[in-house]
Amino acid sequence: MATSATATASASLAATVPQFCYSSFREDSCLRSRINLIVPGGPSPSSTPLTRFGSRRLSISHRRRRWPNECGKEGLGSHKRTSSTWRRYTSKPIQQVPEASCLDHHNKCISRLPGHCRGQSIKRLTPRVFLDKSTFHLPKPRLGSAFVKPSHVPYATVGPDEPHAASTTWPDAVLEKQGVGLFDHEIESVELDGFLRSELPSHPKLCRGQLKNGLRYLILPNKVPANRFEAHMEVHVGSIDEEDDEQGIAHMIEHVAFLGSKKREKLLGTGARSNAYTDFHHTVFHIHSPTSTKESDGDLLPFVLDALNEIAFQPKFLASRVEKERRAILSELQMMNTIEYRVDCQLLQHLHSENKLSKRFPIGLEEQIKKWDADKIRKFHERWYFPANATLYIVGDIDNIPKTIYQIEAVFGKTGMENESAATASPPNAFGAMASFLVPKLSVGLAGNLAHERSSASLDQSKIAKKERHAVRPPVKHNWSLPGSNNDAKSPQIFQHELLQNFSINLFCKIPVNKVRTYGDLRNVLMKRIFLSALHFRINTRYKSSNPPFTSIELDHSDSGREGCTVTTLTVTAEPQNWQGAIKVAVQEVRRLKEFGVTKGELARYMDALLKDSEQLAAMVDSVPSVDNLEFIMESDALGHTVMDQRQGHESLVAVAGTVTLEEVNFTGAKVLEFISDFGKPTAPLPAAIVACVPKKLHVDGVGETEFNISPAEITASMNEGLKEPIEAEPELEVPKELISSSQLQSLRLQRRPSFVPIGPEESITKLYDKETGITQCRLSNGIPVNYKISRHEARGGVMRLIVGGGRAAESSESKGAVVVGVRTLSEGGRVGNFSREQVELFCVNHLINCSLESTEEFICMEFRFTLRDNGMRAAFQLLHMVLEHSVWVEDAFDRARQLYLSYYRSIPKSLERSTAHKLMLSMMNGDERFVEPTPQSLQNLTLHSVKDAVMSQFVSDNMEISIVGDFSEEEIESCILDYLGTVGATRDSKYVHKDRPIVFRPSSSELQFQQVFLKDTDERACAYIAGPAPNRWGFTCEGEDLFKSISNISVDEETPKTEEALMGEKYVEKDMQRRLRSHPLFFGITMGLLAEIINSRLFTTVRDSLGLTYDVSFELSLFDRLNLGWYVISVTSTPEKVYKAVDACKTVLRGLHNSKIAQRELDRAKRTLLMRHEAETKSNAYWLGLLAHLQASSVPRKDISCIKDLTLLYEAATIEDIYLAYEQLKVDENSLYSCIGIAGAQAGEDIQASLEEEELEAGLQGVIPVGRGLSTMTRPTT
Repeated sequence: MATSATATASASLAATVPQFCYSSFREDSCLRSRINLIVPGGPSPSSTPLTRFGSRRLSISHRRRRWPNECGKEGLGSHKRTSSTWRRYTSKPIQQVPEASCLDHHNKCISRLPGHCRGQSIKRLTPRVFLDKSTFHLPKPRLGSAFVKPSHVPYATVGPDEPHAASTTWPDAVLEKQGVGLFDHEIESVELDGFLRSELPSHPKLCRGQLKNGLRYLILPNKVPANRFEAHMEVHVGSIDEEDDEQGIAHMIEHVAFLGSKKREKLLGTGARSNAYTDFHHTVFHIHSPTSTKESDGDLLPFVLDALNEIAFQPKFLASRVEKERRAILSELQMMNTIEYRVDCQLLQHLHSENKLSKRFPIGLEEQIKKWDADKIRKFHERWYFPANATLYIVGDIDNIPKTIYQIEAVFGKTGMENESAATASPPNAFGAMASFLVPKLSVGLAGNLAHERSSASLDQSKIAKKERHAVRPPVKHNWSLPGSNNDAKSPQIFQHELLQNFSINLFCKIPVNKVRTYGDLRNVLMKRIFLSALHFRINTRYKSSNPPFTSIELDHSDSGREGCTVTTLTVTAEPQNWQGAIKVAVQEVRRLKEFGVTKGELARYMDALLKDSEQLAAMVDSVPSVDNLEFIMESDALGHTVMDQRQGHESLVAVAGTVTLEEVNFTGAKVLEFISDFGKPTAPLPAAIVACVPKKLHVDGVGETEFNISPAEITASMNEGLKEPIEAEPELEVPKELISSSQLQSLRLQRRPSFVPIGPEESITKLYDKETGITQCRLSNGIPVNYKISRHEARGGVMRLIVGGGRAAESSESKGAVVVGVRTLSEGGRVGNFSREQVELFCVNHLINCSLESTEEFICMEFRFTLRDNGMRAAFQLLHMVLEHSVWVEDAFDRARQLYLSYYRSIPKSLERSTAHKLMLSMMNGDERFVEPTPQSLQNLTLHSVKDAVMSQFVSDNMEISIVGDFSEEEIESCILDYLGTVGATRDSKYVHKDRPIVFRPSSSELQFQQVFLKDTDERACAYIAGPAPNRWGFTCEGEDLFKSISNISVDEETPKTEEALMGEKYVEKDMQRRLRSHPLFFGITMGLLAEIINSRLFTTVRDSLGLTYDVSFELSLFDRLNLGWYVISVTSTPEKVYKAVDACKTVLRGLHNSKIAQRELDRAKRTLLMRHEAETKSNAYWLGLLAHLQASSVPRKDISCIKDLTLLYEAATIEDIYLAYEQLKVDENSLYSCIGIAGAQAGEDIQASLEEEELEAGLQGVIPVGRGLSTMTRPTT
């Protein structure tokens, strides 16, 4: 129920073309081509093991994206969304640009998800947040879009005939004028022409229908996850439907209806999770539920449907609930009003200046939100929230579709029929058909009169009243960027703000959506996809200097269901002083690609990678999670593309791939770039908007802050200079087929004689296999421990992770920042052996390898995702071998890495959240720089030699651990292990091991325990963080105490059963399980996780719902594995007036567990939430990879196979008494708490900048802001 912050939910160009990614081992070296598809992706790999409590995912969402932890706290389960700023306090910098991490985009892209992979990005210096310290984070794939045939009923039409979708098709007149059809050249073969005009196949399992009251429903049986389903009610009303005095009212209704539902509350404790959001055109209420529970005999679907019916169509607009949600929304509005959101609004306002989209952001206007009463809200609801204006989606483990349809009819059949009789349909007349085309989203009454004849000429007063309540919704009109369609060129717009630190410019081109329904449409998308895939490599090939003129260049070509158009965006970010050179380079490279096209080698390379990826996904057709399939179908309703499953998509792609020629690819792709490459020519499409977002101040070395001046004329002049620069055709690049030849491998095997050795000093077996979990543990003769698990959940796919103990904790006082900069240097260079970075990246493209390298406080991690087709696994192992044995350290890569961290440090004062968290961490950790960003002074002291030594000294055989999970055979995996890991040279007894500097919390009663941060800003906002010490996951504290010694003396039961009958009693069994839990290595990990769930739920209920002091509050635990410490953090956003009360309320909840005892129902709910999450995630390879972490790590001695095998039993055995034992280890007294409040506003002081200037030396690169159009297009989830 809040406004989401992400790039526009574009269901990009649509189609079934897979998105593939590659990487050498850069965090950002991933192809971000976002011409999206109409096939849902594979299983969601964003899983995090239950034992990883410090892992929270970012809270920023696309319209169709499922929020990872979007449980309704007050309602169903507990909400675990946390401040992304706080999670960013790992050892990696977070630049404010759209995320382009390899792992992230491997999943976004390789899964071919049109709603979310938005276009092609060419990124440099773009790090990825390693959110989880010990688990393999791969975000959920997202889904494509589909075409839904409209149903003609006497009610408002829905789905693709909504104006935002209907008005996006190419007008016939434009097609005739421009000669734009499926093909822009003659096709010699009549047979080929007939094939390309034929329709694509539709998804074979999708069931569609409509009730008499007009409610549409879509049902898709899906077995993953088992025994669960998704039910989403999408009401086709959003901010675009609001009148001038109603701005934000759809969002308000979403809040009030959702949180005011008693039937939704009754699902509490069933394991269901629920949430809601609003965008321009839709309000969506969704529930993720088990099909049944142990406590209930019946089916849960009717209860879920009943709750959705009440939420959408029968809400109670109680004055008390309206006031609660008014407070929450006002808090939400301030929370999300970051500089990134304001940039996003500027982009949308200029891109859509000709229509209502530029004036109707879903969050609404503060002055109006404060005024509405329940009656005003109710009237808007009566006007738009009725069954014929809604679509119900059900996807999940459903066996009996007729039964499901019966249940839908039983719950919804009479809704909306009280004052209306069902209309009798008759063939539409010509006028009705024309009206439907011109005004596709009609009211119930008007649609009935135009498209169908009423069965009775006389209508009673109730019908007339109802008809008048539903006004005709006008379609959204766009000024298309088509040659000759608009002669008024827009001058570049400039948005300047003191909180901006970097220069960015967005050039937009806006055209109608070309729905993908035929093989020709699919072929068109494929050709564009191949064409745009070349740009990333070209940028990296041509610009290798340590200081390129740009920070990032991104080309995005995507359909937007929310905006109702296809938008091509060129985004360039740079240091303010280099902005002109950055624009020139971007324009020059686009011209080169447009003028000379892709080469034969590029065509063959990208086509092959796309087909391999498509084949991989087709094999995973039965492994796609329900939520991904559901998102896919929902996006299809908005864009009108044909829906296919993965198998159909692959077959269709193969069918069209053979018809593609190099000439057609270059011709089709060039059309996409004409608005840039031909800028200023009479025949060129005019940009829809050019928007530059720039800082007010510029940091100059040796001078300090100076005014930054820029004009529209200067922007235009820089573009024209780029158009005049001489260009040459791209040379072909030799791509290696292998990184280690057969002869080299044979030589290595003879030299090092790899073998498996006993896994422990007291063990005689060389492989330890656990039948229950399927996990095999082994150790190589060079000392490297290896864990692997054969899994069939993701067909012919695998994941691998190398974990190296040490991380930033190993940094010495003389080399602060050396590890984090060293890891970034290695990934920036991307070279191994004699191969260039470009060759390594293309090697990964050819083998569909995705790789990232990252550092955290306690580990260095390298992660791979690969396919087993065409020796993909062997290729991944070759790359890992080369990194371990032949990594290349390059001076210019070190310069880029250091400049990146300088930039990130300088950006801290521009962010309220980051500066507040930064100050708190410095206070709590006694100024230890290993837990925050390295300062400019520390960075200047580093050298290439020092960072290389800091990183490579940790790569010691027995300090490393490698885990692999995938669909391979025992013979395949062990061959790779021996060939490529066994031949790595043995290294032992590194000088750094066990020499970490001590880590301490600042002494108690410090004057720094409560601090404040003030940030000058045009708008008011506030946030706060409250933190304190906790033990690590295995029961160790920073004082060196082993907590298992203290709990071993606590008796579970004073009485010992005397009789055999008593011994067999249920009570004794429970006590025995409790004893096992308390002696288990995971006792504190288990109980702390349950405690976090309980505290989160209480914070939401008290601070948000009852007191109305915040929109967003969360409790998060960071429990380390290797380090003997942990901490907890409460993150809360509020207003400057309420933030102090919010902090006090959070402290009261945190300390109140003794006065307000934990109830059994709270514990049961927490258990159910975590266990159901665990059950669902066990279908993911990435989740298993996280479970395998540290199984043989010498630095985490307490972890063993029982931590995986006994997980479910341990959660079930936990009692309230156990939770309190964990609670006692959290230091919550006033002397142990640390808090920092951040306040932004026009009256705020200079506190942030002053505090940082104390540490500052010369300036480096300026920070980077995020770009895109997503922050303002939809609201955040309600809870």
